[in-house]
Amino acid sequence: MQPPITDSYVPRALEQPILAASEQFPVVLVTGPRQVGKTTLLDRLRALEGGDERRYVTLDDFAARELASEDPALFLQRFPPPVLIDEVQYAPGLLSAIKQAVDRDRRPGAFWLTGSQQFQMMRGITESLAGRVAMVDLLGFSRREAERRPLDLEPFVPGGDDLDRRLRSAAPSGLDAVFEQVWRGSYPALRTEAVRDRDLFYRSYVQTYLERDVRELAQVGDLMAFHRFLKACAARTGQLINLSDLARDVDIAVSTAKNWLSILEASLQVRLLPPYFDNLSKRLVKSPKLYFLDTGLAAYLTEWSSPRTLAAGAMAGAIFETYVFGELWRSYSHQLRTPRLHFYRDKDGREIDFLLERDGALYPIEVKRAATPRRDWTRAFAVLDRLAPARGDGAVLCLVERDIPLDRQTTALPVGVL
Repeated sequence: MQPPITDSYVPRALEQPILAASEQFPVVLVTGPRQVGKTTLLDRLRALEGGDERRYVTLDDFAARELASEDPALFLQRFPPPVLIDEVQYAPGLLSAIKQAVDRDRRPGAFWLTGSQQFQMMRGITESLAGRVAMVDLLGFSRREAERRPLDLEPFVPGGDDLDRRLRSAAPSGLDAVFEQVWRGSYPALRTEAVRDRDLFYRSYVQTYLERDVRELAQVGDLMAFHRFLKACAARTGQLINLSDLARDVDIAVSTAKNWLSILEASLQVRLLPPYFDNLSKRLVKSPKLYFLDTGLAAYLTEWSSPRTLAAGAMAGAIFETYVFGELWRSYSHQLRTPRLHFYRDKDGREIDFLLERDGALYPIEVKRAATPRRDWTRAFAVLDRLAPARGDGAVLCLVERDIPLDRQTTALPVGVL
């Protein structure tokens, strides 16, 4: 069995990090939402290795799934390492057999696995393969990936060493160009135009997600209620999340809303951004903010019919911030790093969209859907001077065409720099 081959492969930032992890760990697991290119990516790396040496098997195939579930040891005899096993979540019992094989021979890169994030699978991974597996989250395309711009960059930091290179290779940052990306989203099928009907893609995606992932992740008895919950979350992207309000709007219990939100997180549809707070102030907001990891899905669920109506609509600011969050997050996660990212908001109304904590310093980042920089955009950055960590350079990510200094420590940057 062979995985599907694409004639127009788009390079991914995770290629070299995965190969490096495969030289250190016997197992590499690539997880992520459906349709983000997990199999395509690993098959590309398999070809770079020499192709035929590493076998490929998918547990979407019922015969292979049955063998992996009923006789895992025989399955591994049939498909010995080095092997790429696709959709491993369908046979969680296979993980124990892989552990036994790894303990007999800790050869790096023996097993490459893909799977959609699921509670049962992840519990099996942590119990069976702890210390033996490199875990990789793959999301949809960053804009750099989709437009084949340079990827050999360090994760974004305001004023970082790579800033000049980022600026030289920045994508167009005008309103129309950015909101075309926001509305279309990050899924490879849409970005490569393998599927041209965006609404049809997302309608099918949501149906598959509800019918397969949600049923397998948890006992969700009312899929229609969960669909309403999904739409209500999309309407709140880029905002503080209040579970009581969310539950009331969907007519479910708060405990159910909390459980369903954990399902969206586990399946990598959303990310909750924690607030920054310290012991110096009791006036800081402590509720997290909700962000969809694919702006196209959020725009589809909230029924914006075009990039132009989205850019002019009531959600424009929140979904633009959501887009920036996703690009920021990918700049780290697609280098196998986890950003220490927060937001700041206090009860006096001062807020900073993102705080990046790195090397003992706080780097403030503001997001503005505007093209004319103003110095008062950075007024809230002054609150960082009283906090324990040092204050690093700041940035305002907006729709300017080029970088413009705003003060000694802060620069307005085109959002395409990400």
